[in-house]
Amino acid sequence: MLEDLMGLFMSIRITDVLDIVIVAFLLYKLLEFIKETRAQQLFRGILLIILAFILSEVLDLNLLNWLLTSLVTVGIIAIVILFQPEIRRALEQLGRRGIISGQFRDLSKEEMYATVHILVDAIDDFSSTRTGALMVIERETMLNDIIESGVIIDGEMSVRLLGNLFYEGSPLHDGAVIIRGNKVYAASCVLPLTSRQNIGKNLGTRHRAGLGLSEVSDAFVIIVSEETGAISVVQNGEMKRFLDLKALEKMLLDIYITSGESQGFFSRILGSKGRKAE
Repeated sequence: MLEDLMGLFMSIRITDVLDIVIVAFLLYKLLEFIKETRAQQLFRGILLIILAFILSEVLDLNLLNWLLTSLVTVGIIAIVILFQPEIRRALEQLGRRGIISGQFRDLSKEEMYATVHILVDAIDDFSSTRTGALMVIERETMLNDIIESGVIIDGEMSVRLLGNLFYEGSPLHDGAVIIRGNKVYAASCVLPLTSRQNIGKNLGTRHRAGLGLSEVSDAFVIIVSEETGAISVVQNGEMKRFLDLKALEKMLLDIYITSGESQGFFSRILGSKGRKAE
């Protein structure tokens, strides 16, 4: 028995271990993705169909086996159609790995801190005056299709500019402001609404729009309620509500400072490799 086990271990190659690790990682990521989306209920249904298919094979239930085989053929197409947003989000997340975005790379640390403080001060004003606001910080996923639905501003960020844009009498106060780096890049942009039904009846169009965009991109969305002045943030399809300014400031610093430092690090590596190649 011991010799058989030793022989089995000796026959395992490094490539076999690598193969197992890769498959395990992919399965883990698949289950993690399913857990975060409405595909969780679908996955349970697929498991039941697979179980019924195995039973039909074992018990020689030919009619049931034929029906299940036909269902699987049609079901794959139906899954692609029904879960197109989730599939798109998963592919975009996969495609973003290792890509260096230029949103924060060219900003100095002082500019990053200044940008965060401007955002916090503006949101503080919006919250205290109950001015509805919807701001989107662009990250690795480019939002050019969203920007095209609004008006290009491309102006230096300031509390006064943001206040003028969301002032109720402003022609651009409806829709979202897109922030690219330390600039207010576009205003009055139209965001895709989420199709979720379980987000709460007391949440309005701004919140649904913020969730919708976060489901198809890695954007960081800040929402200020016009009715209550409550501050909410949305990212990766998850919403956090009733934030105070300290918590918001910390999240913004994590986005700007951490992203900027990591992007600067990788850009320096790539730059040094380019110089060596020359």
